[in-house]
Amino acid sequence: MAGHSKWANIQHRKGRQDALRSKLFSKLSKEITVAAKMGDPDPEKNPRLRLAVKQAKSQSMPNDNIDRAIKKAVAGEGEGFEEIRYEGYGPGGVAVIVEAMTDNRNRTASTVRSTFGKNGGNLGETGSVGFMFERKGEVTYPASVGDADTVMMAAIEAGAEDVESSEEGHIIYCADTDLNDVATALEAELGESDETKLIWKPTTTTELDLDQMQKLMRLIDALEDDDDVQRVTANFEVSDEIMAQLDA
Repeated sequence: MAGHSKWANIQHRKGRQDALRSKLFSKLSKEITVAAKMGDPDPEKNPRLRLAVKQAKSQSMPNDNIDRAIKKAVAGEGEGFEEIRYEGYGPGGVAVIVEAMTDNRNRTASTVRSTFGKNGGNLGETGSVGFMFERKGEVTYPASVGDADTVMMAAIEAGAEDVESSEEGHIIYCADTDLNDVATALEAELGESDETKLIWKPTTTTELDLDQMQKLMRLIDALEDDDDVQRVTANFEVSDEIMAQLDA
């Protein structure tokens, strides 16, 4: 399983999202405000906003919070934010992509660089690791939605590119530009998804031992604690045995 998928599993098992729910909601609100500011404040007319709202709802963000974030855009807030992508290497030579949304480029760059340095990594130049990833759309469903064949057929008809099915659920991939259409078609066939989002999907992965994985987890945790950082993706690979030790 690719690194970004395993990281989601690790986060879930750690209960990290529950512990940092207010921080998570703040980042989701920022994405909604910026998406609404860049396009139409109506999610049905703005694909990026629709995905942002869907992502927020998948994390159980209250509708009042979502509405407030959209109203901020209508009121003229969110103009000062710019999206920046940082690239670097973590422990064990793992490639790391950091997506940020900030109103102060210098502050964010300084913090991200420092966080890499303090946690066994190195911030690189733009493009230094991006070639190891592809921009994709990702839609996830629980295992209970159906067996692998059922989901595969629905995904093919929806225009998806690939499906990964396991006991934990189904992960459907598509071209990034097709995500809104594919997600809508899947919803009509399979019902509401667990999550719909744009991701950086690794094209190559780096195997880590337990010590390296623990160090990488500290780096990712530290990066995600930064209010300016929206998402962190790494191309690590770990064995099931190491996953079990991380859960212990």
